[in-house]
Amino acid sequence: MSSISAPKPVPVKRQPAEAQATDSLRDYILDSGVEPGSPLPEVELAEQLGVSRATLRTALHRLNSEGLIDRHPYRGWSVTSLSAEDVWELWTLRRSLERMAAEVVVERGDPETLQSISARFAALEHACAGGNPDEINAADLEFHRSIIAGANHRFLQHHYRLVQNQAKRFIAATNMLPSFSPEEIIQEHRH
Repeated sequence: MSSISAPKPVPVKRQPAEAQATDSLRDYILDSGVEPGSPLPEVELAEQLGVSRATLRTALHRLNSEGLIDRHPYRGWSVTSLSAEDVWELWTLRRSLERMAAEVVVERGDPETLQSISARFAALEHACAGGNPDEINAADLEFHRSIIAGANHRFLQHHYRLVQNQAKRFIAATNMLPSFSPEEIIQEHRH
């Protein structure tokens, strides 16, 4: 028997169907490139997820409260579209929260936290070197999350979670702009 420890399976999380449906729909919206404004038909989604319409509606209401989808009375649901004003507000709010977190991290000067953030930055550099947009977006988001987590500030983390999914959409959209290269992403995050 080898003394090298083998990877272990991730434990199964026991979650209600509503939470599983919410997570699945959130991932679908954020990770599959669903266009803003796209309709989300209840009957079709319930069948695809294998849940009742009541369970699906609970998930839809949760995603509506997260700002990812819009409810249109008597017409259904759709993926939220962000106006130019929405993008500006989201960007300024996110920047303010992350700036505050960075200031707290620097003030505390915890070597482990600083090392963790540096490791996330290195992962972002690696992803940018590879050029895969999905990997760049994931590494970009993890870098930002590491700063928020590193602040170890409960209220800040709570408020960041409220805008985290919109931030994920914003990061993906920004990184896909033709004028935004992997080199610019690195320079933007280096400071």
